[in-house]
Amino acid sequence: MLSRIAESLFWIGRYIERADDTARLLDVHVQSLLEDPWAEEDLACRSLLSVMDRPAPPAGVVVGRESVLDILAYDRRAPSAIAGSLVAARENARRAREIISTDLWECLNTTWNQLPSHMRPARPHDYFTWVRERAAVVAGLMDSVTSRDETWQFMVLGRSIERVDMTARLLTTRALVGATGPSWQTLLRSCGAHEAYLRTYRGIASDERAAGFLLLDRLFPRSLVFALGQAESCLTALEPVTSRSSVDDALRHLGHARASLEYRPLMEVLDGLPEEMERVQRACSAASDAIRARYFPSGHVTNWVGEAL
Repeated sequence: MLSRIAESLFWIGRYIERADDTARLLDVHVQSLLEDPWAEEDLACRSLLSVMDRPAPPAGVVVGRESVLDILAYDRRAPSAIAGSLVAARENARRAREIISTDLWECLNTTWNQLPSHMRPARPHDYFTWVRERAAVVAGLMDSVTSRDETWQFMVLGRSIERVDMTARLLTTRALVGATGPSWQTLLRSCGAHEAYLRTYRGIASDERAAGFLLLDRLFPRSLVFALGQAESCLTALEPVTSRSSVDDALRHLGHARASLEYRPLMEVLDGLPEEMERVQRACSAASDAIRARYFPSGHVTNWVGEAL
């Protein structure tokens, strides 16, 4: 497979997952501000922008829900925003048109065409719901009509790494805002994990168990441990480990992050949750850089000297 095609597939998975998870995060954030009239909106919005690595306006400017939505939801030119992620996913699908299925291409193209008509509705929740539904259709097509070859492996690898990063950001917002922010039960619902959590613990709810479910559950697809394990499986399938003395850089970063969560006491992780999630995000960034260097080499520049190459 050509490296440019592999890179496009990797970023299709990442951008669709980014749009989905950002919609989930913003839905929780906006809803919590609406339900709590005493919430410090400016502080909460600045914290959210910080967690999402977006620069906040100057100190004298009040940051509200509309500003956050403009930056993180409706900006078509920023790939870190929902609209920008959907646009970027469609562009990468166009580049890999000869590889992906017709169903997947038509789904991404339809999403791109419908995007202007769904932006800035009367209720932001309607926009977030539409984004989540479109992302679910893309994920379903990826899993149902794509052979489990390199095409699927690169898309799922990108999706898994992005899912880890975005779930870590979601958990960081909860840790930074504290008791004034959304409850753990609300976060479970935003991840589609509430019913699975209740079945696992037979209806016994607690903040510690809810946090542990999103961090460590080995069977729920959106938990950090599961997504990290799936990313490792994709890397192993793409290039099986043959050396007895060395491990691929990307595998090492992801494996270390997974082991540091999976084999430590839960309370130890929760006591320093923002720092732990920052480590996970750094591991995802390092793994992404290692994957780019290994599979998507793009730093070679062609230099022409007269008529000679």
